[in-house]
Amino acid sequence: MKRGLDFWDILAWLVLAGILVWLVLKVTGVINTPVLIQYAPYFGVVYLAGWQIHKLSSVAGEVESLKRFEKETVKQIHEIKTNCVGNHK
Repeated sequence: MKRGLDFWDILAWLVLAGILVWLVLKVTGVINTPVLIQYAPYFGVVYLAGWQIHKLSSVAGEVESLKRFEKETVKQIHEIKTNCVGNHK
C-alpha cells in the first residue's frame, strides 16, 4: 500500500492554499480582479471537489476489497472448523 503524497495530492494542496491566499487578499481589498480572473478560484474548488471524489472512490474500492477478503476468510475458517469436527467423530 502506497503512503505519502503523489503529484495530484500536492497539486490539490497548492490549489487550496492559493484559494485561501486569494480569499484573504480579496476580503482585505488588496486585490481587485477583473470578473474573468475573479472566477478562477471557483475552478480551483471544482478541481478540489473532483480530487476529493476520486480519493473517496479509491477508499470505497479498498473497503469493498476488505469486505470480500473478510467474507472469504470467514468462509474458509468455517470450512476448516467443519472439517475438523467431521474428522473427530
